[in-house]
Amino acid sequence: MSLTWRAASVELVDGYHLTGTGGGPVGRVDEALVAFEGGFVHVEVAGSGHVDVLSAPAVRLITYRPGRSEGPGTA
Repeated sequence: MSLTWRAASVELVDGYHLTGTGGGPVGRVDEALVAFEGGFVHVEVAGSGHVDVLSAPAVRLITYRPGRSEGPGTA
């Protein structure tokens, strides 16, 4: 199954974190690529070089952004 990636900003529920560009935990990012699979969201933070996979309930808000919608490694 191939994922459909979309450019977005992501905000997580308190207590959940993504890996930010510096390698540390962040709860909100303005530039990322996201894709959904079942009850999970795949998130590549721009410049982080990897994809975090979170259970969908960890996500407070995802805002799609017009523009790039390629796969990982392009955010």
